[in-house]
Amino acid sequence: MLNNNMLNASTNFYVGLSIVAVLIIVLAIIVAIVPIGLWFKALFSGCYISATKLTGLRLRKVNASLIVNCYINAKKAGVEISLQDLETHLVAGGNIKKITEALITAKTAKVNLSVETAKALDLANKDVVNIVKLCVTPSVIVTNPISAVAKDGIELIVKARVTIVCDIDKVLGGANEDTIIARINEVVVSVVGNAKTHTNILENPNVISKTILDKKIDSATAFNILSADVEEINIGKNIGAKLQAERAEADMQIAQAKAEERRSLAIAAEQEMRARTQEKQAQLLDAEAEVPKAISTAFRSGKIGVMDFYKMKNVLSDSNKEKLKK
Repeated sequence: MLNNNMLNASTNFYVGLSIVAVLIIVLAIIVAIVPIGLWFKALFSGCYISATKLTGLRLRKVNASLIVNCYINAKKAGVEISLQDLETHLVAGGNIKKITEALITAKTAKVNLSVETAKALDLANKDVVNIVKLCVTPSVIVTNPISAVAKDGIELIVKARVTIVCDIDKVLGGANEDTIIARINEVVVSVVGNAKTHTNILENPNVISKTILDKKIDSATAFNILSADVEEINIGKNIGAKLQAERAEADMQIAQAKAEERRSLAIAAEQEMRARTQEKQAQLLDAEAEVPKAISTAFRSGKIGVMDFYKMKNVLSDSNKEKLKK
């Protein structure tokens, strides 16, 4: 009887020990799989998350701690966002801390920013937090000096200043600040270029500001223009006079080139005439050299006598005297 009792006690002990071991193993598995710490953190933060969802996050090998922290922060700020939104954005390569901060800032500043818009902006490599801040706080753009010439040829150097605010609904697909600056440059050049005189602009610089606003240069951009002002106007060079002087200089150079061409032609003609003169003189010398030969032949043939020769000499001498008198 005693042996049976001892056997039963021993059996019960080992059975109990086995049950405890199994419980310990099961508990260890649960602790390893279920993020108990995150579950308690969410619970005491007033943002209950089921252990099943937390376990699913861990099994899917995503950063459960980051997701839970962002979820708690959003919920405490009154932002409606789900764990699934945060998880899918994180898996897509997004920055859930950024979008959470942006949504909280937008909620506080009463900016209409949806979760989907925040995710899209972040995936488009936009600084969504800064965009929300720009929607609340206007920023100022001051252009570089813009050179423009009025119809009277006077250059004006203008600096314009515009105050802009970001429109979050136009950020995706909207142009940036560079487009606004380029359009301001275009407006300034157009307005000054259409002015009859530069004094018209100096007397009424508001025409530039008014045109900037009327042209709606913020269309298709991520901003809305609140105001436009001319910060500074300076008088530059007399472009018209400079162009006239350059034109006169060019005309003078052309005239000089033509005169040089005529001079070269005249020199060439002179050289040609000198060559012809020398040629004629050579021909004359050749002819004069033939005269003695002809006289000699005439003497030998008897066609001319001595008295005829002297008479001819006297006639030539008288002719030369007459030429000298004249």
